[in-house]
Amino acid sequence: MPAQNLPKKTRNHSAWGMFMGFVTAALGLFPIVYSWAAATITTVLLGWTLIFVGIAQFVLVLQSQTPEKFLLKILRSVLYGICGIALAFFPIEGAAMLTGVLGTLLLVQAVLLTASAFQRKTLEGWIWFLAAADANWLLGILILTRWPSSSVWAIGTLLGISVLMDGICRIVIAMKMRGSASNVHPSIQRSAQV
Repeated sequence: MPAQNLPKKTRNHSAWGMFMGFVTAALGLFPIVYSWAAATITTVLLGWTLIFVGIAQFVLVLQSQTPEKFLLKILRSVLYGICGIALAFFPIEGAAMLTGVLGTLLLVQAVLLTASAFQRKTLEGWIWFLAAADANWLLGILILTRWPSSSVWAIGTLLGISVLMDGICRIVIAMKMRGSASNVHPSIQRSAQV
């Protein structure tokens, strides 16, 4: 690949990553803001939020240019979607069961983020993946230790924090990618143009 295309591709990829990070962070704020609403309304809103998070994660996987962990990333987006559909269409009947599923989902997310963090250990900003993983570990354990008495507002708040952390992590990583793409040495850019 020509060296002059690398910074442009990196900038384009980081812009897309930043956009998806802002979308994910905004979706993470949504359940936090509505955490004190009535239980049924909160559950339905949380369900639709998870559906949109699942769609956003799926779109992000399709935009990824590397095939590594493709199936795991697809599985994560499908799990978000399934949890969202169950919450949106069966809010009262499935609240206790979905609390356990949601706690488990956060633990699965924590495992994936921990693995991602250690695979990216050589990259600047990898610690943000580890911070997001730690938040997911904490939230998943907190939900499961209080299950089934965890209330819907707690689930909305904790899940919102998890999704918000994921979005912030994506934004920081994309900004670091963009910064490293602009720091390509001028002699490399000149030699690529010759």
